[in-house]
Amino acid sequence: MENLIALLIAAPLLGAAVLLCGGRRLDAVGHWLGTLLAAVSFGLGVALFADMLGRSTDSRAVHKHLFSWVPVEGFQADVGFQLDQLSMTFILLITGVGTLIHIYSIGYMEHDENRRRFFGYLNLFLAAMLLLVLADNYLLLYVGWEGVGLASYLLIGFWQHKPSAATAAKKAFLVNRVGDMGLSIAIMVMFTTWGSFAFSTVFNEVGETGDGRNTAIGLMLLLAACGKSAQVPLQSWLGDAMEGPTPVSALIHAATMVTAGVYLITRSGVIFNAVPDVQTVVVIVGAVTLLFGAIVGCAKDDIKKALAGSTMSQIGYMILATGLGPIGYAFAIMHLVTHGFFKAGLFLGAGSVMHGMNDEVDMRRYGGLRKYMPVTFVTFGLGYLAIIGFPGLSGFWSKDKIIEAAFAKGGTEGWILGAVTLLGAAITAYYMTRVMLMTFFGEKRWNEDEVHPHESPSTMTIPMIVLAFGSVLAGGLFSINESFVKWLEPVTSFSHGDSPVSEGVVTASTVAVLLVGVGLAWAQYGRRPVPAVAPRGSLLTRAARRDLLQDDFNHVVLVRGGEHLTRSLVYVDHTLVDGVVNGTAAGFGGLSGRLRKLQNGFARSYAVSMFGGAAVLIAATLLMRAV
Repeated sequence: MENLIALLIAAPLLGAAVLLCGGRRLDAVGHWLGTLLAAVSFGLGVALFADMLGRSTDSRAVHKHLFSWVPVEGFQADVGFQLDQLSMTFILLITGVGTLIHIYSIGYMEHDENRRRFFGYLNLFLAAMLLLVLADNYLLLYVGWEGVGLASYLLIGFWQHKPSAATAAKKAFLVNRVGDMGLSIAIMVMFTTWGSFAFSTVFNEVGETGDGRNTAIGLMLLLAACGKSAQVPLQSWLGDAMEGPTPVSALIHAATMVTAGVYLITRSGVIFNAVPDVQTVVVIVGAVTLLFGAIVGCAKDDIKKALAGSTMSQIGYMILATGLGPIGYAFAIMHLVTHGFFKAGLFLGAGSVMHGMNDEVDMRRYGGLRKYMPVTFVTFGLGYLAIIGFPGLSGFWSKDKIIEAAFAKGGTEGWILGAVTLLGAAITAYYMTRVMLMTFFGEKRWNEDEVHPHESPSTMTIPMIVLAFGSVLAGGLFSINESFVKWLEPVTSFSHGDSPVSEGVVTASTVAVLLVGVGLAWAQYGRRPVPAVAPRGSLLTRAARRDLLQDDFNHVVLVRGGEHLTRSLVYVDHTLVDGVVNGTAAGFGGLSGRLRKLQNGFARSYAVSMFGGAAVLIAATLLMRAV
C-alpha cells in the first residue's frame, strides 16, 4: 500500500501535464480527463484510509522514501512522504471535495473556450496541495507550498481579460510572497540549528534549542500561515480573489488552500508548544481575524465577497484553536473539515445563483430565488444552518468545541477568548442570515427583461447535494465518543484544559447568541424591503464595505512607505555613494591632468629638470656636511 502514496500525487500531476501540454486536440475531453484523475486520486486516498484503519493505532503512521533530491556533503534533501492521521484527514478532504468541484466545473465552465486549461490548473493545484500535506520534511513541504501559490495565482487570474481578475491574481501572489518568506527563513534557521529540516529530526531536537531560535522559527511559521490562510496582517488578498471562477473560490479559498496555514501550525505543534509566547501571538492573530472577517462579511452586497469574509473569520477560529496547543489542535482540524463541507457548498450555491442570474453577484438584485432554484435553496440553506451552528448540524459540533476550548484556556485569558468566540458566533449568525434573506426571500428585485432565474444542471446540483449531506452529518459523526479527537491524538496530542464553564452552559450560550444574530438580521432584512441601493450607513458600515480600510492602510504604510524608502535610498545612492565614487574619480583625474603636463616630450625640458634635481641634491649634501 505504501506505493499508492506516490500515485496519489502522480494522478493529478499527470492530468496537469497532459492537459496543459496536450494542446487544443484535448479540448473535447480535457474536462473529463481532469475529473477522472481527481477521482482516481480520491479512490487511492480511500484505499489508503481503509488500510490505515486496519492497522493498530501505534503503527498507522507510514514513511515512504522516494529518492534523494539533493545528496551533497553537509546537505541532504530527500523526497519522502509521511502518511499519518493528520495527513490522511487532509487527503480525503482535498481529493473528495476536489473531485466534487471538478464535477461541478464541468457544468459551470461549459461554455468557456479555455475549459481544458482550467481543469489542468485544478489538477495542478490538487497535486501541489497533496505534496504539501504528505511531505515528511519542511523543504519538500515548501515545494508544495509554492506550487499551491502558483496554482492559486493562475486560477484567480484565469479570466485575465478582466483587469480586475489580473490585478487580484497579482495581489494574491505578492501578499503570499511575504508569508512565504517567513517559511523560507524558518527552514534556514532549522537547518543552521539542527543540520536538517526533516520533521523527525526537528521535532526530536526542538526541546534542546534556546528559546530565541524556537521563537524565531515559530513566528516565521506563523507569518507563513497568515499569508496562505488570509489572517491579519496578510488578509487583504482574499476578498479580491473572488474575481476568479466560483469553483476556484470553493476549492482554494474555502476548502483547501486557505487551510494550509492551519495544517502548518498543527503539524509544527511540537515547536509551538515549546514557545508559549508564540502561541499567545497565534491566539491573538486568530481572535482578531475572527472578528475582522465577520465584520467585513456583514457589509458586503457581493455574495462571494460576503462568503470570503466568512471564510476569513472561520479560519480565524481554527488559528485561534491551534494557538491553544493540545487543547485545540484536534478541534481546529475538526472545524477545518466541517468547514470544507459547508463552505464549499455555500460557494457552489453562490455559483449556482450566479449561473441562474446571468453572473449577477449583487444580492440587492436577487430576492425570492427559492421559488426558482429549489435545489440550490435547500443545499445552500443547509450550509447556512451548519455555519451558524444550528443544533445538530456539523458547524454546531465543531465550532462549539473551539468555544469550549477557548474557555478551557483558563484564567482571564480564557474568559476573554470565550467572549470573543461567542461574539464571533453571533456576528456569523447575523451576516449569514442576511445573505440568506437577501438571496432567497423577500420580493424579487431583478429586471425580468434581462434575467430569467433557473435551476442549474445536474452536474452542478449533484456536488451541492453531496456537500449538503456533509454539512448536516460530518460534525455529529466526528463527535460520537470523541472519535475524531481520538483519531488525531497520536499526532496532535490532546488535553481537556481547565474550563470554568460547563459544556452545557457553553452550548446554551452559543444557541442564545445564534438566536440574537438571526433575530437582528430578520428585523433588518426580513421584515423590511431591501433597498436596491445600499444606504450610506454608519462609519463602521462604510469602513467594512472597504474591508475595514485594510487596502488603505497597506497603501499608506507599505506602498507609500516603500516609495519614500526607495526615494531615500536613491537620494543616498546619487548623493553619497555616487558622490564619493565620482569625487574620487574626479580628484585622480585632475591630479593626473596636472602631472601629465610634466611629460611634454621636449628633451630640453627633461635636461633642465635633471639639472635642477642634481643641483638640489648637491646643495642638500653640502648643507649636511656643513652641519
